[in-house]
Amino acid sequence: MIYLDNAATTLYKPEPVRKAVYEAMGTMGNSGRGAWGPALEASRLVYSVREKAAEFFGAWGGESAAFTCNATEALNIAVSSLVRKGDHVITTQAEHNSVLRPLYRKEKEGAELTILPVDKKGNFSLEDMEKAVRENTVAVVCTHASNVTGNLFPAEEIGKLCARHKLLFVLDASQSAGEAPIDMQKMQIHVLCFTGHKGLMGPQGTGGICVDPQVKILPFKVGGSGILSFDREHPGCMPEALEAGTLNIHGLAGLGAAFDHLQATGLEKIMEHENRLTEIFYEEVRRIPGIEIYGDFSLPGRTGIVSLNVEGYTSKEAGDALARRYGIATRAGVHCAPLIHQALGTRERGTLRFSFSWFNTEEEIRKAALAVKEIAKALK
Repeated sequence: MIYLDNAATTLYKPEPVRKAVYEAMGTMGNSGRGAWGPALEASRLVYSVREKAAEFFGAWGGESAAFTCNATEALNIAVSSLVRKGDHVITTQAEHNSVLRPLYRKEKEGAELTILPVDKKGNFSLEDMEKAVRENTVAVVCTHASNVTGNLFPAEEIGKLCARHKLLFVLDASQSAGEAPIDMQKMQIHVLCFTGHKGLMGPQGTGGICVDPQVKILPFKVGGSGILSFDREHPGCMPEALEAGTLNIHGLAGLGAAFDHLQATGLEKIMEHENRLTEIFYEEVRRIPGIEIYGDFSLPGRTGIVSLNVEGYTSKEAGDALARRYGIATRAGVHCAPLIHQALGTRERGTLRFSFSWFNTEEEIRKAALAVKEIAKALK
């Protein structure tokens, strides 16, 4: 199989990640729930992974990082706490439902929402974003990179805009973590939500939220915390405030190993490889008659995604043909991002998404491009 669905999840994990998960299953207890060996080992592990996450994302130290089961949970935590009735929030048509649905819920509860349009290449305007700011605007909540087009959006410029207007900046890094540099302090990001199983190459069921110490996020769920057990209310201090219940210690062991792998390999080297694969694939398929490609390939920064449609097929028909005839795994449909498909004119048939990783090769990419050419030619 040629696996080209890495924007959904990286199937192939680095060997140290797999090894760390396996070893943790036989050695790790419950973090914060005991003073004996395996429990203390788990606590040390969690502390070390917090430090790694904070360093990787340019956050404010380990206590600024809390772990979640994925970016969806992290985004729900952020939006539920930071947006109240009467507040106004700005977002974009490029968003995944993990951003949109928590905001729609808040809109139903009395918040106001502005959704910035994207153009035919999937880009939104910073000028439009600035014009959308109102007296009651409290936050910009948006993605760092589209999971449909691969467009990487100017987080640092958005951070400057938010700083000018004293707004909170909540960034969904689901598609950019491990794919592009992120420095929360430099980019003036107040809350960063990430998942571990995509570009970070960690296990599924891992993710997190990094929070500026000046921002107070209330507990989203409450219960056991390992501290202050006689209090009726859940602890409000980070990171315990956002980590009720037992953490996914085995997954976090793998996530820690994934951060180590990324640091040892070098994010720049990984980006260079994925950009090269993206360029090869794009140049091969854009010349094929009957192929329509979506996104802006003139941008200086992108993630390793190419979405397209093949004339005569729905995206699912084309994806099924690639899987059955060639053993190529892609993602067809609307990718949980409905508004950008409305803007691109692909609401009815979606798009066929190819997404590349560190583990893909140039040979695989050329085989995939040839397969697209052959299925396109079959209808001529």
